[in-house]
Amino acid sequence: MINGILNIYKEKGYTSHDVVARLRRIVGQKKIGHTGTLDPDAEGVLPVCLGKATKVCDLLTDRDKTYETVLLLGKTTDTQDISGAVLEERETDGITPEMTEKCIQGFAGVYDQIPPMYSALKVNGRKLYELAREGRTVERKSRRVTIHRIQILDMELPRVKMEVDCSKGTYIRTLCQDIGDRLGTGGCMEQLVRTRSGRFGIASARRLDEVQELAAAGKLGDILIPLDSVFEDLSEAVVSSREAQRAFNGNAVSEKGVRMQKKPEPGERCRIYDPDGHFIGIYQYDADKMRFELEKMFLDPEEIVSGRGN
Repeated sequence: MINGILNIYKEKGYTSHDVVARLRRIVGQKKIGHTGTLDPDAEGVLPVCLGKATKVCDLLTDRDKTYETVLLLGKTTDTQDISGAVLEERETDGITPEMTEKCIQGFAGVYDQIPPMYSALKVNGRKLYELAREGRTVERKSRRVTIHRIQILDMELPRVKMEVDCSKGTYIRTLCQDIGDRLGTGGCMEQLVRTRSGRFGIASARRLDEVQELAAAGKLGDILIPLDSVFEDLSEAVVSSREAQRAFNGNAVSEKGVRMQKKPEPGERCRIYDPDGHFIGIYQYDADKMRFELEKMFLDPEEIVSGRGN
């Protein structure tokens, strides 16, 4: 089985599920998952996890993201983007670049955002977009999101091109509509490109055709990102051969049997490897018991026996 992460550039016209389906055919395995939905009309960074790396799908989905988007003022649609049915059109002659920039910057920070009806969120077991397609609108609870930064890249009213750094769960479509509503003109999202998802950036993202060519040439490993790279901010530790067997079984390991560059702090989390460099999992240091407790296991012990570990 292939284990690792591919930084995919999702092109327009594909759903995130389409990307996963095609990758399953390319690599010849079913155990693949994506790390955050992108609408079919959107494009950009979509990390995809293969094999054991699917265990970190939720973790990667929770990371902050960066988008480039084009806001179109004066038009409101049912989907909050340009692909939807137009609900209302208003004049934008009364707004100025100064007014627009001040309004946009007012969204920086924490704000409560109501998820759009055309989204994959579930209410009473039904996805919102399924209800929307039936012509139904249901009440949605607002969710607190954080806009870390908004930078205006270009402004030719009624269009504004922006770069947005934001927390997980932020809908850029909704942000565009909310800006338009606050300006009194209405607004919708005209374009969207995700340029960063956590540590994965657009510069290293690969299109599916390129991935297919590399896989056919037996060079998929050239672009496969190791699972443990997700935790590169954590300290690295290596267990002794004796403690490795305990670690393989998911047991705590003694501090004396672990080699680190510096003494761990109480409660410190770290990446633990066996003497051969196999990534075992994430452990937390218990200073009172002077041992490392397993937080999440990523190693299949059978791989050690068969010699197929990372």
